[in-house]
Amino acid sequence: MNDILSILREHGPLLLVGQYPNGPLGGLAITFILSVLGVALAFPLGVVLALARISPFRWLYWPATALVYVMRGVPLLMLIFWVYFFLPALLGRPVSGFSTMLVTLVVYQAAYIAEIVRAGIDSLPKGQTEAARAVGLSYMQAMRRVVLPQALYNMVPSMLSQFVSTIKETSLGYVISVNELTFAANQINSSLMTKPFQVFAILAAIYFVLCFTLTQLARHLERRVARRRMGAPAAAATPSLPIAVPAIAE
Repeated sequence: MNDILSILREHGPLLLVGQYPNGPLGGLAITFILSVLGVALAFPLGVVLALARISPFRWLYWPATALVYVMRGVPLLMLIFWVYFFLPALLGRPVSGFSTMLVTLVVYQAAYIAEIVRAGIDSLPKGQTEAARAVGLSYMQAMRRVVLPQALYNMVPSMLSQFVSTIKETSLGYVISVNELTFAANQINSSLMTKPFQVFAILAAIYFVLCFTLTQLARHLERRVARRRMGAPAAAATPSLPIAVPAIAE
C-alpha cells in the first residue's frame, strides 16, 4: 500500500495529464479526449449507416450492411494497424498516433453506433412511420422529424455504455505510441522497473472507477427511460377532455 501511495505522489500527474505543461498532454486526459471525439465524430456516421441499413433502397442497404459487418467482425487491434500503415500512404505524409487512433475509433465505433440506432428505430411502433407518411411527410422527413427524435432518446443509455467501451478500447493506442493512460503507466513501469504489480494495479483501479461510475449512470438513465416508456401509454389512455356528468333530475 505504501508503494502505491508513493507511486501516486511521484507519478500521479503523469497518469493524469502526461508531461503537460512542460511537454505534450497525455495520460487520462488524452484517453478522455480520444473517447469523446471518437464517439462524437462516429455518431453522425453511425446514424447515416443506420438509416441506410433500414432503407428500402438496396443500393444503400447492401454497402452499409457490408461495412457494419466487416467493422464488427475485425479485431480493433488489426484495424489500428491497417489505419496506421494505410493512412500515411494515402495522404503521402506521416500521421500522428493520436490521429491514427482517432480515425480508427471513428470508423470502428460508427458500426456499433449504427446498430444501436437501428435497434432504437426498430423498437418504436410501426404506426409512427405510417402516421408520418399518412400526413404527407416523405421518408426522410418522417425519419428526421418523427422517428429519430424518439429513437435517440431511447438509446441514450446504450450510447453511454458504448462510450464506456470506447474508453477501454483507447488502451490499445499504446501499441502505436499514443500517449494515453496505458502508455503513461507503461512509462512509469519502465522507469521504476521493480514495481509492475503496483503500477498496473493503479491503472486497473483508474479504469474501474471511471467505467463503473459511467456504467451506473447508464443504468440510472435506462431505468428513467423505462419509466417514461411505461408512463407514456398510461398518459395516452387518460382522457384529455372533461367527461360530462348527466344531471340528476330532482
